[in-house]
Amino acid sequence: MKKRLLYIFLITVLGLNLFVGAQIYLSSAQAAEKENVYSHVELFMRVLERVRQDYVDGANLTYQDLIYSSLRGMISTLDPHSEFMEPVKYTDLKNDTEGAFGGVGIVVGLRDGVLTVVAPMEDTPAFKAGVLTGDKIVKIDGRGTEKATMGDAVKRLRGEPDSEVTITFARPSWPEPKDFKLKRAVIKVATVKDVNNRGEFPLGENKIGYVRLTQFGEQTSGDLSAALKKLSNQGMTGLVLDLRNNPGGLLDQAVKVCEMFLPRGQLIVSTEGRAARVKAEEYRASGRDQFPKVQIVILVNNGSASASEIVSGCLQDLGRAYVMGEQTFGKGSVQSILPLQDGSALRLTTAKYYTPSHKVIHEHGIKPDSIIPTTQEEEEALYLRRLTGGIENLDEAQQTRVRNVKDVQLDRANDFLKGMVMFRERANSDGGGAGKLAAQ
Repeated sequence: MKKRLLYIFLITVLGLNLFVGAQIYLSSAQAAEKENVYSHVELFMRVLERVRQDYVDGANLTYQDLIYSSLRGMISTLDPHSEFMEPVKYTDLKNDTEGAFGGVGIVVGLRDGVLTVVAPMEDTPAFKAGVLTGDKIVKIDGRGTEKATMGDAVKRLRGEPDSEVTITFARPSWPEPKDFKLKRAVIKVATVKDVNNRGEFPLGENKIGYVRLTQFGEQTSGDLSAALKKLSNQGMTGLVLDLRNNPGGLLDQAVKVCEMFLPRGQLIVSTEGRAARVKAEEYRASGRDQFPKVQIVILVNNGSASASEIVSGCLQDLGRAYVMGEQTFGKGSVQSILPLQDGSALRLTTAKYYTPSHKVIHEHGIKPDSIIPTTQEEEEALYLRRLTGGIENLDEAQQTRVRNVKDVQLDRANDFLKGMVMFRERANSDGGGAGKLAAQ
């Protein structure tokens, strides 16, 4: 009897295994049939041949023309930062990365399919001409940008130093787009500045320091370290780190900036991709927190992108800094250059950046702890105050108006730090009681 029950049990289990296995096989077969690459390749080849044979001007087309056009179209639908580069374009890219190039000094991105200024770089032709974050690029040298890829736009904006390019910008406050004739220059800028747009770094009231990073270049971390040392020697207890309109730059510099305020081994940022060969990477602090007693506020806005978002997102996540201002741009993806056998290459988005708490930056940006909006009028006034000769070229009434506009975000940051410093001093005078209470 027991053997009979055992046989029935074994047969039942075997039957269930066969049934489940069959279902899995059928579903896998259906999925494979649905995504059969060969049937899709066959469709592509049929269309390719039909175009070659029947298109009215097909005699002027080569297979390479059609294949390259297909690849450009396919890659451009993925995201604004991926691109198929023909051999000539790939060679241009390699030349750009190996040496200096002439440009106008703007970082561009695609927003809702429109070529848009992420931020102008300070001390560059675009900055001096008055180009602002959010300006739409309508034309470059008279040619529309509706169908331009990021690579096409960058190539058209760059050129030999001292050559000229005419860019047509649209701005919400303008009734019609305006033409800007800009002379290209070798883009080299000072990336670390004080509140007076210089490199002196005086300590403000209540022992609060101020440093503005215009972008993340090769010298940024070293120059920032020197600036912070000056402020620290003056007795700094609070710091405003201004990343507004900072379009980003080098990843290693963002990591080095973060690790000035973090303990050794602390995770700063990580990258993750979908493909197994795209290795996930973690970037951790290698030094020590050089200013552990300094309270930090970071200022950001919609022009803060890429490396700026890595820094603000990291220090916000870890409670090392309080972030104020407006939502950042949301550029947090990694592009890999993949050379192909015929000399062309793919610029492909292969990974995304994540903050220490694993928040994705790309297309989300960093949300400030305290949102402090500004008007376009305030933005333009602050821009003119930073621009060399910006106020002097205005009439008397305009100069008065620009000088009277307050930097609301900076004022709020200073007020916040003043309160934090006063609270800490009171806690210390009470023998640590208030500090202990606040920590509970």
